[in-house]
Amino acid sequence: MRVGSFVLGAQFPGQGQGEALHRAVRSAEVAEESGLDTVWLAEHHFVPYGTCPSAVTLAALLLGRTRRIRVGTAVSVLPTVHPVALGEQAALLHVTSGGRFSLGVGRGGPWIDLEVFGTGLAAYEEGFPDSLDLLLRWLREPAVGSAGDRFRFREVPVVPRPSQSLTETAGPEVVVACTSPASVRLAAERGLPMLLGMHVGDEEKTEMIAEWRRHARAAGRPGEEIDGAAHVSAGVCQIADRRADAAETLLKAMPGWLRQGLGAHVTVDGRARRMRDPYAYTELLCGLHPVGTPRLCADRLAATSERTGISRFALLVEGSGDLAATEENVRRLGTEVLPHLR
Repeated sequence: MRVGSFVLGAQFPGQGQGEALHRAVRSAEVAEESGLDTVWLAEHHFVPYGTCPSAVTLAALLLGRTRRIRVGTAVSVLPTVHPVALGEQAALLHVTSGGRFSLGVGRGGPWIDLEVFGTGLAAYEEGFPDSLDLLLRWLREPAVGSAGDRFRFREVPVVPRPSQSLTETAGPEVVVACTSPASVRLAAERGLPMLLGMHVGDEEKTEMIAEWRRHARAAGRPGEEIDGAAHVSAGVCQIADRRADAAETLLKAMPGWLRQGLGAHVTVDGRARRMRDPYAYTELLCGLHPVGTPRLCADRLAATSERTGISRFALLVEGSGDLAATEENVRRLGTEVLPHLR
């Protein structure tokens, strides 16, 4: 089992953006010190829900500051960027980090980001599969050209080629954030592992993995690839000596952050959107994920792994909104929870 942290650079009420980003960087450094496997970095634009607008840029910083831990994006929002530009960045990080970079990509939402970056609503509603396929070709082939409707260019060499890494890995791992049957099928047909959101529980994740396997078999993916797919489960982790104290920490801090952060999203086309009740959502997360004593957290992770077959976790550790408390939470995850799992 591989346990990592999930870092948003969340800006809690009353905090500055620099404070949020400093906490994000420090939590990643402490994650390596504490023996965690991976740091997964979220990406958001124009909202305090997450103050990191470029997960690959922050990944580059953290790869330079660390020596062992894997760093991944969760996720880079593909409809707002050119797939070749993202592919070049991913290849660069893969080669220069010795293969410690994972590229998570997602469709994002119908946000004003699409207007600001000039990619348009069609990139979100229709263009994700083509963008993903162009990205995958860039990471796997020596030269790439495109004659599609959105991307049209003559063949050019891939520089740097991911296969030129000094490690044995051919290229960076690619993971797809999946929240719908369409995205599950998309990932399965390409043999890509899924990143499953923290808003769904074990039963739904089990169903999504079963659906992924059905589509992967129908697409003719190799059996060993299907059996070995290392899906990632996102969740929340808060550790305390009593479960009530861990839950109280999150229930005091997270609703204000969720209300401020999620409420700031603006749709590109004015469509109506309904936000979850922040307090009820925090209660839901406390019930679904490892929130409590170290033993309870270990048991919850082990149970999820047994029920779903998932072997990798990306756990939100900054739910307190406090730097010192976040560092302590990460250290306890590494020193008091992981030993129970190993």
